[in-house]
Amino acid sequence: MTELVYYVATSLDGRICAPDGRFDAFLAIGDHLEAIQDDWPDTLPSGFYEQSGSTAPRGRFSTVLMGWNTFAAGLGVTDSPYAHLDQIVFSRTRTRADVGAGVRMVHGEPRRVVSELKERGGGDIWLCGGGDLAGQLIEEIDRLVLKVNPVVFGDGRPLFAAGDDPAAFTLEKSRTFRSGVVINEYARRRPGT
Repeated sequence: MTELVYYVATSLDGRICAPDGRFDAFLAIGDHLEAIQDDWPDTLPSGFYEQSGSTAPRGRFSTVLMGWNTFAAGLGVTDSPYAHLDQIVFSRTRTRADVGAGVRMVHGEPRRVVSELKERGGGDIWLCGGGDLAGQLIEEIDRLVLKVNPVVFGDGRPLFAAGDDPAAFTLEKSRTFRSGVVINEYARRRPGT
């Protein structure tokens, strides 16, 4: 079964970026990166592999979903951050001309797109961000992987935009690193479980 996985870095206070939209306070070095490379290698940008002279692996994910702000954070560095995956960017205002080759711009309903991707099958779907998109897709999210960084933003974009109903998840795995990062993996708790 194809799963939608919200795999994202977050602060201790549940923010995916600072009030000014920056996320450079998240730790870019440390022993947690080795675990990411081992367990989630296809979530590293294509440029990471290009710089090392290697090819990005095809791992768990076949598709990455991003809201415009998440995608735009990498513009200026690259116009195709995850060229090794099927890249889909959601925006109500941007056009195809705003994204690079290999990136699909979608203006439609995110839940419909995810439903179609799940029906198609193949690798899992990575919800890279952001909080507004995650809020729209909360009912479709099968798994959460939160890379909790030892930093407090106080404000900024939340993990999820406000939703209508609570969603329950069960902690399946938690790993603590010397860097202070904790990676928690949760599975959706379905009715009757």
